Amino acid sequence: MLELRHTEVRYGKRTSVSDLSLQVHAGEIVTLVGGNGAGKTTTLKAISGLQPVARGEIWFCGERIDALAPHQILAKGLAHVPEGRMLFKDMSVQAHLELGSVRASAHALSFNDTLAWVFDLFPVLKERSKQLAGTLSGGQQQMLAIARGLMSQPRLLMLDEPSLGLAPIVVDTLADIIRTLHANGLSILLVEQRVDLALQLAQRAYVMESGQVTLSGAAADLARDPQVRQAYLGLSL
Repeated sequence: MLELRHTEVRYGKRTSVSDLSLQVHAGEIVTLVGGNGAGKTTTLKAISGLQPVARGEIWFCGERIDALAPHQILAKGLAHVPEGRMLFKDMSVQAHLELGSVRASAHALSFNDTLAWVFDLFPVLKERSKQLAGTLSGGQQQMLAIARGLMSQPRLLMLDEPSLGLAPIVVDTLADIIRTLHANGLSILLVEQRVDLALQLAQRAYVMESGQVTLSGAAADLARDPQVRQAYLGLSL
């Protein structure tokens, strides 16, 4: 479904991602894990067209997309929920969801049907549909960011640090929602600071260091890998 082939991304003269190759198959959750500055967020930005690709190729559902604009990539069914949520504080919950539906496929469900589905996933957003985003709690804002991405009815959803700054009980709720989306057939590429959670949710994982993949494989296998356990799970060898 999604494939990066020897992809390189630069910020000026600095190379942030180098010779990166990875795949996400239809219907699976894949996670990128690694320390701060490893290139995870940059990778998602490159996929969604927010950061230019210096070299290599990015393919989605059989089409090369690395030269497309972000709105064109979104229209093809690839949605990106960015780190930090990027909400408009003075815009209502309802308006955010309407904005998220703008690039939905012409063959997709109607707006009302999609909205009903999203409200089933996030009942609190239905209760607060007229409330301004800036007045929501951190957890509710993260739910809104994800819901806005889902309104485009993506084939693949990219989530960047969904648990960042949230209370454990809210993180558990978001994890359950991610599992539900996966059970419904949605493909997900996940970047998550809580490596233990990411490896529990995903089927496959890539470990990134200094802009390159250093390990990859089944998430369950990497969770048992001594190097991963010591470096990212805080466990001794």
